Amino acid sequence: MQSRIVLVSDDSDFFEYILPKLILRKSDELFKFSFKELQTKLKFLKTSVLIINSENAEDKTLKALTLLKGVPALIFSYNENDELRIAAYKNGAMGFITPLTSDEEFQAKMIPALNMSAVLEKGLKYREFLAGTEIVSKDNDVFLDYTKVLDAELEKINNQSVPAVLAAISPDEKSKELIDNKNIEEHLLSGIRKNDVLMKFAPNKYFLLFYNTDVLCAQKVWDKLSKQLPVKFYAGFTNIYSQKRQQLVNDVLNKLHRTMNADKTSSIKEENFKLFRQNFNKKMEQIITPVFFQTRQKYNDKLLGMTVNQNSGDGFGILSIHGRNCSGTFKITCPGFSKVNIDITFSLYKSEVPPKRITLEPEELEPGLLEDLLEQFITEFKKETETNDNS
Repeated sequence: MQSRIVLVSDDSDFFEYILPKLILRKSDELFKFSFKELQTKLKFLKTSVLIINSENAEDKTLKALTLLKGVPALIFSYNENDELRIAAYKNGAMGFITPLTSDEEFQAKMIPALNMSAVLEKGLKYREFLAGTEIVSKDNDVFLDYTKVLDAELEKINNQSVPAVLAAISPDEKSKELIDNKNIEEHLLSGIRKNDVLMKFAPNKYFLLFYNTDVLCAQKVWDKLSKQLPVKFYAGFTNIYSQKRQQLVNDVLNKLHRTMNADKTSSIKEENFKLFRQNFNKKMEQIITPVFFQTRQKYNDKLLGMTVNQNSGDGFGILSIHGRNCSGTFKITCPGFSKVNIDITFSLYKSEVPPKRITLEPEELEPGLLEDLLEQFITEFKKETETNDNS
């Protein structure tokens, strides 16, 4: 199997010294880099074996280990230095070699490093496959289909009675324009444990699954993590206990929205009829119609044999899905212009689904909440039609 071995040093004499100790096969690749070159070679180095010369470069060595954490690395040191040794092992070094290390011992230390490199290479290929099939994002280890991930994880959590918490995370409306998804994901992934799972729910919204914890502990982790984020984020938390996926999703999103709404300082509850009407019509123009349009654009080609339509008038807005033997309607009305009602109905030829109503205060109707409710409506519609077709 081919291996890539990288020598790292600012002293060219080191390369001449260490080279005779390496037993290279014809298929192996050997590279020589200075410390300053590492930053530009990160992707290349992810599956390499590093041999780092720490002589007169202890700080650079520790920074390199931090930068390339997880990459198998052997540290060459001329003198015994317990402080460097401990710090290096804490940052992921696999071992130390010195001028007193015999060639046989050197080769023995290389074997586990080469084996780990092979494992990393195989893992990278799997990672590329998952990204190519849109299971995880191309830039980060974020799952793109939260429904499949939650279904699989919930089965394991419920069967094994593993304590776990689901969090829904979203920036506030103003912050959405200040940070992109890649930046959000990098910050979130850097602050969670390796066994926690980050899933994308919708643009700028994520689910985060915490294992072996409760809501109080998860909130403490989030409080610490959120302080490192460049913009303001909100989070809602719920314990996982024998729930179906959609029940869990609805519960955690509701808690997220309550958290977001509790932070608002303005209220229009005491405004008169005219102000309510102006506010709703403004939301129709600036929020409801655009979000309905974006939803139509997103799903018209994905719901085979069905069309997504929208309609609006004074005090109402409708988004509907029509198929050959089924339909679903998401209708927003503002009776008396004092509250907002969202009525969800499904019409199926083999079964009946009871209508559902959601009532909001006018100030609660924001783009993020409407996006979430529409996502839930379409998910439920697809589930009901599939159940109806199979019955």
